[in-house]
Amino acid sequence: MRSAHSASLEFDYPDERRARIVEQSIAVEVGEIDDARSGARVHRDEKTVVVTIEADDLVALRAGLNTWVRLVETAESVSDAGERQNGVA
Repeated sequence: MRSAHSASLEFDYPDERRARIVEQSIAVEVGEIDDARSGARVHRDEKTVVVTIEADDLVALRAGLNTWVRLVETAESVSDAGERQNGVA
């Protein structure tokens, strides 16, 4: 997708395991929540998860940013809950 506007969000984690869990949790949404005005890519570089959002206009970019931040927050919360339940954290 080649768009007029883009933004990249970087989320740093204490270890690669945690970054991988978050990346795999949110990567399934790529292509599923894209629309005609915006899209996203997700990748991990060691302990950092990067989400890149591209959009045709600023309203769509803001909506995409909000969506992906919420998805990452949800993945982090679920991962935290799982670790507490399993006695990892």
